[in-house]
Amino acid sequence: MPAVAAAFHQELHPARQSAVLSWLAFGTTFGAVRAITYSIRHGRGPLHDLTPGGLHLHHYLWGIGMVSGVGGVALRGADRAHRHPAMAIAYGVGMALIVDEFALLLDLRDVYWAKQGRWSVDLGVGLIAAAGLVLEGQPMLRRLRRERRSIG
Repeated sequence: MPAVAAAFHQELHPARQSAVLSWLAFGTTFGAVRAITYSIRHGRGPLHDLTPGGLHLHHYLWGIGMVSGVGGVALRGADRAHRHPAMAIAYGVGMALIVDEFALLLDLRDVYWAKQGRWSVDLGVGLIAAAGLVLEGQPMLRRLRRERRSIG
């Protein structure tokens, strides 16, 4: 891992570092949320829906809150806060929470588990997250490949 950290800090401009962290947070969160929601749907694991007073709170609400917080920092935060890794990660996590329930937001009905296309949406979003991460991390990935070739 030290080689990855060194390549991240030495090969990527701070704006690219933020983009890589954001894509990584997006992809990781999207995958984790998919796993959690499938386990809840099938009654497995310790987690359950959050339903205070019988009202189901969808996870896009938390995503909207996170992205709004990042927007607030972008508008009024100190200059050093704009590029803080926590902002990039919060943005990626928040966007994943929103995108995961995008069909519900568009239709305003709980179509979340409709079989038509659910797996293709999961796969598509996962591939988009991976592509964004690879595209933004190219300088770092090139360095890691060079170092790997020089060792072996």
